[in-house]
Amino acid sequence: MSEAVGQAASALGSVFSFKGNMNAAKNAKAVGDYNARVAENEAVLLRRAKVEQEANLRQNAERVVSAQRVATAKSGIQMSGSPLQALADTYFGTEMDALRIQYAGDIEEAGKISEAAMARATGKARRDAFKTKAYVTLLEAGSKAYGG
Repeated sequence: MSEAVGQAASALGSVFSFKGNMNAAKNAKAVGDYNARVAENEAVLLRRAKVEQEANLRQNAERVVSAQRVATAKSGIQMSGSPLQALADTYFGTEMDALRIQYAGDIEEAGKISEAAMARATGKARRDAFKTKAYVTLLEAGSKAYGG
C-alpha cells in the first residue's frame, strides 16, 4: 500500500510540475510581449524627440537668417555676393543638420523595432522551452508509473 501512496504522490508531484511549467511558459511569453511593447513605445518617443529636435534646429536657423538679413540691410549692402553666400551657407547647413537628425532618428527607431522583435522571439522561445519541460515531466512520470 505504501508503494501505491508513493506512486500517487509522484504522479501528483508530476502534475504540479507540469502545471507550474505551463504557467511559467505563459509568463515567459507575456514578459517578452511586454518588453516588445516597451521597446515599440520607446521608438515612438525617440521619433517624436527627433522631430522636435529638427523643428528647434529650423527655428534657430530662421533666427540666424533673419539676423543676417537685418545686418545686411542695416549696412546698406545689396543681398548679393558674400552676404548672399552666407545666407545660402546657413540654409544648406541647416538642411544638412536636419538630414543628420532624421538619419539618427531612423537608426534609433530601427534599433528599437529590432529590440521589440528580439523580445518577442525570446519570450516565445522561453515559452516553448517551458512547455517542452512540462511535457517531459509528464512523460517521465508516465514512464515511471508504467515501468515502476
